[in-house]
Amino acid sequence: MYNFDEIIDRRNTNCLNTDGFRGYIFHAEPEKKFPYKDEEFVRMWVADMEFAVAAPILEALRERIDRKIFGYTGVYDDSYYQSFKKWCEDHYKWSFPKDELCFSPGIIPAMYQLVETLLTKNEKVLVNTPSYGYFLHAAEYSGVEVLQSPLKKDKNGRFVLDYENFEKQCADPACKLVFWCNPHNPTGRMWTEEELRRCGEIMMQYNLWVISDEIHCDLIRQGKQHIPMAKVLDNYPKLITCMAPSKTFNLAGLAFSNIIIRDPQLREIFKNRDKLFGMVNPMSLVAAKAAYDRGGEWHEELKIYLDKNFEFVKEYLSTNLPEAVMGISEATYLAWVDLSAVLPDVKDLPGFFANNAGVLLEGGNSLFVGNADGYIRLNLAMPQAIIKTGLERICKSIEEYKNKI
Repeated sequence: MYNFDEIIDRRNTNCLNTDGFRGYIFHAEPEKKFPYKDEEFVRMWVADMEFAVAAPILEALRERIDRKIFGYTGVYDDSYYQSFKKWCEDHYKWSFPKDELCFSPGIIPAMYQLVETLLTKNEKVLVNTPSYGYFLHAAEYSGVEVLQSPLKKDKNGRFVLDYENFEKQCADPACKLVFWCNPHNPTGRMWTEEELRRCGEIMMQYNLWVISDEIHCDLIRQGKQHIPMAKVLDNYPKLITCMAPSKTFNLAGLAFSNIIIRDPQLREIFKNRDKLFGMVNPMSLVAAKAAYDRGGEWHEELKIYLDKNFEFVKEYLSTNLPEAVMGISEATYLAWVDLSAVLPDVKDLPGFFANNAGVLLEGGNSLFVGNADGYIRLNLAMPQAIIKTGLERICKSIEEYKNKI
């Protein structure tokens, strides 16, 4: 059994979560002051975990350290491919040819490079909103316009695709690329086979490139199974699939991602434009392979713990803040909570909770591109005791604010 209740001090490690939040959330300098000391904040924002990395991964890293030299490193045999392939077969009943596998320090850098390669400045990329902010940033980097297709809510408050609007955006003659998020961040939707097929057929009809960001594909509720877009669009050549061990195994800082590119010409361009000329961090490679080879038990226990955290938050909000609307996400470790009926006149929710509750969180259109007004995103990949403190502070700050007005 792994101890997911352990509280680990991450301060003073140059960790974005603890030491870099001012610039990321608030676009502020390090000198920005809050009513709370940095060590007093409850941090429920950026999407990495407060859980210790699985022991087998740490053991593999120690073994590599004992080899004593960390020279230039690449992927020169198929052992990593075989490990990742087995993981894909076991978890998604899907695999892909070895020659399609490319590497990147992250899915975000890969997206930046792919947009730069695939689009000219008069062309457009399409995203479903609310959207992960770096989809927008990747487009801005290359000076291309972003089209938005807002997700709708069904009668049960569940986010669903707007097929009519999605096709309208795809039909724009300038639209050449779709950033597809599967599972979806921040709503946590796992797209069904029917949803994937319907949108896939639309994208194929208009001959669009598709980058499917599937980084959250292993962070799903127990009993569910991820369906890669590549499994549905099994012969479509203009599909790029992005996966990584970073979210699943809390290895984001090791910067290693799998970029699966079907089109041979694009694949060669991607490799040739690699700023690292095929090199990878030796520790990253070791950790990623160990994760897929030996991290299965930790991963299963993680899902159990996350499911309990979601149930705890749902029950807590239903009891203490019933106006808040939250469904248990089908995937990710991120709760997407609608506070529009709770704080209708508060526009800057991250600022409100940082200053009034000592809780760091993300939310709103400024961080999630669009269709996110009134929402906050809570990271639940942490000991439940920390979550409880965060929720208590959130509810108390709301009560105090309402008593003043």
